[in-house]
Amino acid sequence: MLVRPGSNASSPSSQPVPSATALSDAAQLEVAEPNVAQSDVAQSDVAQSDVAQSDVAQSSGDLESDLAPSDSQSANQTRQAVQTDQSTDAAIDPRTKGVVIKKSSAAARAKGEITFDDLQFKIKKDAKFTDEMLDDDVKSLDGINVRLTGFILPTTLFKETGIDQFVLVRDNQECCFGPGAALFDCVIVEMQGDNTTDFVTRPVTVHGKLKIDTKKYKYPGGKGPRGTTHFAIFRIEGQKVE
Repeated sequence: MLVRPGSNASSPSSQPVPSATALSDAAQLEVAEPNVAQSDVAQSDVAQSDVAQSDVAQSSGDLESDLAPSDSQSANQTRQAVQTDQSTDAAIDPRTKGVVIKKSSAAARAKGEITFDDLQFKIKKDAKFTDEMLDDDVKSLDGINVRLTGFILPTTLFKETGIDQFVLVRDNQECCFGPGAALFDCVIVEMQGDNTTDFVTRPVTVHGKLKIDTKKYKYPGGKGPRGTTHFAIFRIEGQKVE
């Protein structure tokens, strides 16, 4: 059971609505203004990056001019080290603000211990999803029992206790569900049988069977905000949340 869109993000509402409709509507609400702010932050980051690169270039040039010819090799090594650091930054996931993408090891995956990074596949944000986008690594997770850690998204709840369905997201910034979010940053959790959980603000680990469902979480008519087709494709049939 989920909430009516527009409820307070920090505390669940008391207005229940049908699950499928609420999920779709709630996903469409995760839109414009936060993304405008994110855009401003991104532009600011770009400007700061340009200033930093200019400072690095000037510092490198000053260093090289101050050194004797015999020290020119050291100057080159310094410049190469700076360039190496910059190329490493390119491998950092911009959505996690400096956290390097880290998939589970083969041993961890064998035990069902996965991360949101294990669900990643090549798709641009707000792009139309097709089944062909899923690679073999992601497909291999379909139907296996997993343990996945994330945050319960409060805007999709209508109560704080006895919760039997919720959206699990990568982080607690509420940037991982709906328009502007990547499909692999959220998982719909449907608790099985009489199993339920309570809302908490800390990270939780969900135990259950992971399913790839490209039909159930499709926007009506396959037409969502900004040209999207789905608000989710991953589901965990939950047995326990801890």
